[in-house]
Amino acid sequence: MKKMLLMSALLFFTFGCEKKEIEPAPPIFTGNKIDLEKFRVLNSCEGCDLSGVDLRDAKLVRTDFRNVNLTGADLREADLSKANLSKANLRDADLTDADLTDADLFDADLTGANLSKANLRDADLTDADLIGANLTGADLRDAYFGYANLSKANLSKANLRDADIGTYLRDANLSGANLRDAKIQQANLTGANLSGAYLRGAYLWRANLEGANLRDADLTDADLTGANLTGANLRDADLSGAYLGEANLTGANLSKANLTGANLSKANLRGLNLTTTNLKNAKLDEAKFCKTQMPWGEVNDDCEE
Repeated sequence: MKKMLLMSALLFFTFGCEKKEIEPAPPIFTGNKIDLEKFRVLNSCEGCDLSGVDLRDAKLVRTDFRNVNLTGADLREADLSKANLSKANLRDADLTDADLTDADLFDADLTGANLSKANLRDADLTDADLIGANLTGADLRDAYFGYANLSKANLSKANLRDADIGTYLRDANLSGANLRDAKIQQANLTGANLSGAYLRGAYLWRANLEGANLRDADLTDADLTGANLTGANLRDADLSGAYLGEANLTGANLSKANLTGANLSKANLRGLNLTTTNLKNAKLDEAKFCKTQMPWGEVNDDCEE
């Protein structure tokens, strides 16, 4: 009997004390109450103050939110497909699992916003401010980020296939992200984390990847023409068939990287250690060598006197 009571007590302690996921506290509405009533009647309110509004699960398809203040708003799982949010203030708003397919977010302020697992496919984010935004696991396929600021944003495991991201991504987290065939030309990716990212066929023409972490990244057939890879970590990265013509690889880590069939014409390879790098069929025409450690020894063809 004592054993049964002991077992019951243990079961209660194990299952009865399980931690439950705590729901975030509902936002406190701090906007204009008249604006809120106007929005409820018209389902649109250009230039209104709806800061802190609770619109969870709301159906807001094609809603006009131009210039609206939605600071700190709760828009979790809201349907904002084709909505017009141009120049809207969405600072610190919660858009977890929201549907923003084909939404207009031109010049919107999404600083610190939570967009984890949100659907932003085909969305227009031109000139949008996404500094420090959480886009973990978001669907960003075919999205357009012209001149948007994604510095320090978290895009880990996000799907950015075919997206146009010629923008600011300084110190952004793109680890494990899908960037296949993405257009990232002239983007600022200084210090960005792209470890394990899928960049097959990505267009990184003249992108700044100084100090970026590309360890284990798949860059097969990627175009890195003129890219700045100074000090980048490319250990174990797959660069087979990649085009690195005129790229600057000074100080980069290419230990155990795969450069099979890669084009390194006119690339700056000064000071590199390539003794464990796979260079089979790589093109090295007019590449710059100085204290470059190759599998056959040190090459100093281009050292300046």
